[in-house]
Amino acid sequence: MTSQNTENAAFKLAKAEVRQAGLTARGSLSPVERIEHSLSIAEFMRDLEVEPGSMVAGFWPIRDEVDPRPLMDALLQQGCSLCLPVVKGDDLVFRRLEKGAEMEPAGFGSMAPGAGADVVNPNVVLVPLSAFDGHCNRIGYGKGFYDRALNGLEKLTNLTAIGVAFAAQEVEEVPMEPHDRKLDGILTERGLLIAKN
Repeated sequence: MTSQNTENAAFKLAKAEVRQAGLTARGSLSPVERIEHSLSIAEFMRDLEVEPGSMVAGFWPIRDEVDPRPLMDALLQQGCSLCLPVVKGDDLVFRRLEKGAEMEPAGFGSMAPGAGADVVNPNVVLVPLSAFDGHCNRIGYGKGFYDRALNGLEKLTNLTAIGVAFAAQEVEEVPMEPHDRKLDGILTERGLLIAKN
């Protein structure tokens, strides 16, 4: 094994350990705590300073993830439009979410509007994650869907990407690769974290 391969293997192991630490911390929260924290997060909606008329991509919670739907509803009440991600091959597309929309499986246990919904390009993306650090570095689930999606959207719009998570998911440091995008902020039940320089 070359030194480059050894470095890559060590880096992947470090990422896997950080991911597991965040998921373990998240999993230790009770269902009631997860609901209460998810509701508390919505109370910080104004701190995001999202312009009315923005197209905001939320996400459908899976497993024991934070539930961003109260936050999404608050943004909707402030005049934003909403969309949800759908897995298409190795990529995400975003379908407009309308009240009463027919929902269907969208990959990995999530739900989204059906194929008849408009495909849109959000300018604000609420990003799920496994773990994050104080510099707003995020680690996802290891498939790179959001890294690719954010990279593509940045070429089309002035993008804001906000991680939404429980405070318990914060770790000391997230190992970052060149293709990993630092988020513009992380919103937890404790409020909005802006990246430290």
